[in-house]
Amino acid sequence: MKVDPIEFTLKDGRTAVMRSPVENDIQDMLSYLYRSSGETEFILRYPEECDRYTYEDEKRLFESLDVSENQTMIIVTVDGRIAGASTIAWSSYEKIRHRANVSIVLLKEFWGLGIGTRVFEELIRIAEKNVNITQMELDFVEGNERAEALYRKMGFQITGYTPGAIRLRDGRVLGEYKMVREIRR
Repeated sequence: MKVDPIEFTLKDGRTAVMRSPVENDIQDMLSYLYRSSGETEFILRYPEECDRYTYEDEKRLFESLDVSENQTMIIVTVDGRIAGASTIAWSSYEKIRHRANVSIVLLKEFWGLGIGTRVFEELIRIAEKNVNITQMELDFVEGNERAEALYRKMGFQITGYTPGAIRLRDGRVLGEYKMVREIRR
């Protein structure tokens, strides 16, 4: 599913653009994936694990998202660079097509500028347009207080916890929370 460009103003006055990724974004996306993975321990990969992503893989992904009826990716660009990316996806299987899974990752330099809120407003709008979707779901890593605050602000509530879900290289083990937001029409 394609998302047409939507401009919005950041808290610092700059203009951001939210839209579907295109082939010209691939190199910047590969850099974004690597960089974001090293900025926080709350992302489920380490930077060197991003070597698995290739230009051709990203091209195929972007093309498949454009024609998909049950998933999309939204990137946010600021000053022509990818500042963040989010996804929303739901199943075509009747028993679970009411559940949309969402995710978001922003580069650290863009935290606190209103991007997360604006992206979640768009993800919620997408979910509300689909008559089958009755709830949005996401997971976040224990200790990620900024993310939890955003998710709560957007109407998500904690519904579960998985202890020991994440094992860091330094030996620390972190749990993972599940959150759900009802779609109200």
